[in-house]
Amino acid sequence: MDNTEALTIRPANEADLAPFFAYLDDHLRDNGADGTPLFQPIAPGQPRLPAGLRIAFIKGIDIPVGQPGWRRLWLAIDTYGDIAGHVDLRGRPEPAATHRAMLGMGVHRVWRRRGLGRRLLETAAQWARAGTDVEWIDLEVLSDNLPAVELYARAGFTTVARVADMLRIAGVGHDLNYMTYRLRQG
Repeated sequence: MDNTEALTIRPANEADLAPFFAYLDDHLRDNGADGTPLFQPIAPGQPRLPAGLRIAFIKGIDIPVGQPGWRRLWLAIDTYGDIAGHVDLRGRPEPAATHRAMLGMGVHRVWRRRGLGRRLLETAAQWARAGTDVEWIDLEVLSDNLPAVELYARAGFTTVARVADMLRIAGVGHDLNYMTYRLRQG
């Protein structure tokens, strides 16, 4: 495992969104390519992040935590100013679930398997513990994305369900794991 100490992990702001979207578009090139497991539930080779997801990031970073549609994003930045990875938390859509957040994350291909994913998860969990009423972090991950499933399990996430054939991507059925992590007792 290479050292990721040279990376800075910081909250993203509005000015970071354009480079972040460019990073995600590049990141999606790896989705299901050359033996890489699918990490987004979209067909391999889709060239861009869906517009609805872009809008959710743009609007969500200004919404107060606890309000519908809130989202917070952290970026790992290398010494050249490039994005090495990201993690985001967002409010669940159910009004009665404001004590829970959904997690999304990704690591650029050159930084995978070096410990950055663990650091990103720790960053999001520390933020949620310190300044919010969030008690649980939930995530969904394609079951055959074993590197991600194993990373989340090592970080303390528990698989609470595995739904067979949950998604059909490019005509192929995929199982989906639902995982959760309890930050504190309610």
